[in-house]
Amino acid sequence: MDLGLAERVYVLTGASAGLGFATAEQLVAGGARVVVSARAPERVAAAVEALGGPQRAIGLTADLADPGTPERLVAAAREHFGRLDGALISVGGPPPGTAASVTDEQWRESFETVFLGSVRLARTVAGALTDGGAIGLVLSSSVRGPLPGLGISNGLRPGLAGVAKDLADEYGPRGVRVVSLLPGRILTDRNRQLLAASGDADRARAQVEATIPLRRIGEAAEFGRVAAFLLSPAASYVTGVTVPVDGGALRGL
Repeated sequence: MDLGLAERVYVLTGASAGLGFATAEQLVAGGARVVVSARAPERVAAAVEALGGPQRAIGLTADLADPGTPERLVAAAREHFGRLDGALISVGGPPPGTAASVTDEQWRESFETVFLGSVRLARTVAGALTDGGAIGLVLSSSVRGPLPGLGISNGLRPGLAGVAKDLADEYGPRGVRVVSLLPGRILTDRNRQLLAASGDADRARAQVEATIPLRRIGEAAEFGRVAAFLLSPAASYVTGVTVPVDGGALRGL
């Protein structure tokens, strides 16, 4: 199936590794070009090289908490590749801890990056998509049900899903689609850290896998394929939805 990605251009944040990088790989494999960003310059450079270099990918060191980041990313796409067709907005997980135990400062820092940074980039990209396009927000299964010990995520991610729906309504008449992706347990660095924090990673993994209908933790590439499809013209009538990629773990219909 041709997804129609040839020569299209996407911005991806948090894309030096994990779900963002996995999506960038799938987009490039389909013929797209990408602007990848993250906060660590050496990891950004490595990601660009792995994606095929400047013919297919360029990188920016950027932090979503910086109000100037969205305009920089949009400008980079247009200056280097001549166009922009969408974005995948992925932000690293906020600090663990219950909602009551994390500090005010942790709430503020997470809000600035995870919430406001994502909203700011989404509306900037949407405003730049004059010929339609797609925006995907990488959220969490915490949108549908709180996750133990991840109070900040439980607080902020559902709000972002609501914002994504609102943006889909507002920008839909211009042909701009906005979707939320809800990754479950996928083997990224973040999930490895959470498993290790249990004190017995193997046992914790077995317990997690027992709760997933497919009886395994997912691979980043499996998420990347779903995200690439939703960003592509092949998904041209899909907008305003939350799409779980979780092996069936969420129990809601």
